[in-house]
Amino acid sequence: MIRSMTDQPQGHAASPASALPEGALLAAGRRALLIEARALAALPDRLDAGFARACQLCLTAAGRVVVSGLGKPGHIGAKIAATLASTGTPAFFLHAAEASHGDVGMVASGDVLLALSNSGETAELLALLPYLRRLDVPVIALTGNPASTLAREATVHLDIRVDEEACPLNLAPTASTTALLAMGDALATALLEARGFTSEDFARAHPGGALGRRLLLRVADVMRQGEQLPRVAAHVTLEEGLVEMGRKGLGLAAVTDAAGLLRGVFTDGDLRRALDRGLSLRTTTLAEVMTQSPRVVRPEQLAADAVNSMQEHRVTALLVVDGQARLVGALNIHDLLRAGVV
Repeated sequence: MIRSMTDQPQGHAASPASALPEGALLAAGRRALLIEARALAALPDRLDAGFARACQLCLTAAGRVVVSGLGKPGHIGAKIAATLASTGTPAFFLHAAEASHGDVGMVASGDVLLALSNSGETAELLALLPYLRRLDVPVIALTGNPASTLAREATVHLDIRVDEEACPLNLAPTASTTALLAMGDALATALLEARGFTSEDFARAHPGGALGRRLLLRVADVMRQGEQLPRVAAHVTLEEGLVEMGRKGLGLAAVTDAAGLLRGVFTDGDLRRALDRGLSLRTTTLAEVMTQSPRVVRPEQLAADAVNSMQEHRVTALLVVDGQARLVGALNIHDLLRAGVV
C-alpha cells in the first residue's frame, strides 16, 4: 500500500514544534536542574568510613582501578576511568556486557573493580563477582540501592541514591547519573590529594593540545633573553632608561650590576611617579626611582605560573632570574599569548 507523505507512522509522536510555549520549556529545564541539584546536595552527608575505605583500596592496589557498568552508568564509568587515569590513578573502563565474553581477562590480581549500577541488580556485573572472588579483586559498588545484591556482595558500597529522576516520567537516568558522576569525581579528587598529585604531574598526563601547551611549557621556553633583554645599570639617567625600554619593547628595563645580578626594575609606573615629583630626565639616575624588589619568576617554572603571577600582582611583564638572582630573561603577556599559554 502506498502511504501519503503526510501520513504519520503509528507509534510516532507528532512534530514537537511549538508543542510547549517558551515559559513551559524554561520551567521544565529549571525543574530538571533543581532536581539534580538536590540530588548532589544530599551526597556529602552520605560519605562515611566506606568512602575512606574505598580510597584506601584504590591507593594500595598493586594494579589498576577497573571501572565497569552498562547503559548510562557505563557512559559515566568511561568518564570516571578517564578522570582517574589523568589524575594519578591508573584506570581503564571495562564494558560490563563484553566482560563475560572474554574481556574480563583484562582484570588481574591486584586490581580493584569499581562497579556502577543504579539498581545494583545489573546481571552482567553480578556475573563477574565469582571470577573476581577467585582473583581476590575487591569490589567498590556505587549503587542507588544499599539493599541490592551488588551492594551486599561488594567489599565497599557507596550510596548514590536519589529521590527522583529529573525525567518527568521518573524513568530516564538523569539525576542518578549526575550523582554517580559526582561521586566518581569525589573519589578521584580524594585520591589525587592523597597521592600529592601536582600540576606538573597533571601536565605530564596531558601532553597534547592547548592544555598540554599551557601545562608543559616552562618560562625558559617562552622568555626573551640575550640581546632582547632590556638591561641597564643603576647609575644611568632616566632618559637612558627610557631609550632602553623603547628599544626592547617590554615596558620595563631591568637594573643590574656588573655581575648581572638584578638590583631593581624601571617601569612606566616609576617614570610617572618621577615626573610627578618634577625630577629631571637628564640628571636623575635610575637608582633614585627604580623599584628595588621587582616581581620575578624562575626559568624552570611553568609558564602558567607566570600567568598566575601577572594576574595576582596586576602586571603585564616579569623578569626571570636564576637561583643566584642573576637576570636571565624577561617575558610579557604577549609572549605568553603567542605561546598559547593564555
